[in-house]
Amino acid sequence: MSEDVWAARDTTPDEIDAALRELLRKRHAANRALAPARVLNLVVLVDRKSKGEIASRLERVGRYHASRTILCAVEEGRETLDAVATISYDESPGGEIHPMHETVEIDIGTEQLSRLDTIVDPVLGAELPTVLWSPHGYDEAVEALLWRIDVILVDSDDEQLTAGLERATRLLRSVYVVDLAWLRTTPWRERLAASFDPPWRATALERLDEVCVRHRPSSGASAALLTGWLASRLDWTIEPLQSRNGAGRGGTARARSGEPSIELMLAPFEQDAPGLAGVTVGWEPGCSLSLDRAPGGLLARERSVDGDDRSWRVLGASRGEGGILGEGVRQALLRDPTYGPALEAARRLCG
Repeated sequence: MSEDVWAARDTTPDEIDAALRELLRKRHAANRALAPARVLNLVVLVDRKSKGEIASRLERVGRYHASRTILCAVEEGRETLDAVATISYDESPGGEIHPMHETVEIDIGTEQLSRLDTIVDPVLGAELPTVLWSPHGYDEAVEALLWRIDVILVDSDDEQLTAGLERATRLLRSVYVVDLAWLRTTPWRERLAASFDPPWRATALERLDEVCVRHRPSSGASAALLTGWLASRLDWTIEPLQSRNGAGRGGTARARSGEPSIELMLAPFEQDAPGLAGVTVGWEPGCSLSLDRAPGGLLARERSVDGDDRSWRVLGASRGEGGILGEGVRQALLRDPTYGPALEAARRLCG
């Protein structure tokens, strides 16, 4: 990859936009096979001291790079804007068109957060959907930008369980929400759904009597969202789960038919990776299916009514934490109709 760079101190949003336009114009004039990517704006709001870490995470999103990324780094006491604009491109020989991706880094002060929209708006790529990611909070700036964005990227696992779910619910009333805690449950939801897809197995969904979700202690939102997904899809009647004295949360749900009663458990489990460690669902006496995190994918175990056990490995089931952010950017262009109902059910479970 090659890069063209512009930088300035004590600059303005209009000057940044003009510099970007000039960089793009000159590079396209020099090589007509290069054209600006025009799919998505991504606005990222971070602490100045964590700028390098977040920039490194953004570099690892793979092919899901936003067309234009605007990284706003917040520094206490700063009153002026410093900026660096970069366009990246591949000049490999060939007849195809190569996209140019743009990155703008703007250093701002805390006093400018309430009017961040006036700084960001002139720099956004015109007529593109805009995503906001603010991993370090800055709710004042988020509120200032809500009118200008289409999607907000959140991670409900970053906050206390109830607070994270409540915040996602509140934001969902204004913009489309892509929740990294929800995306961590994707391989588990996909494998559970596939396991009950055969007609001879689908009827077992009506007879579920146990759901246990094992999760990293800091990933309670992921566990609640997976349980909420099951509850919303299967139309269960649910009540708030009760604390089990440091051993997680437990309670019961009621199936549509009224029988059976489903035992629900969110159980903390020590592991390095964020997200879930395992899921067990049971039905009828002695029948169960468990999925557990394992090297290279998930380990599945099934017990039948006659007591037979079998196990197998589901390879490549997880994208890993490194792929979650890239998937979040991709999901900004999609719409998942199951997240809202799952979030509402999770909020009621943990209320």
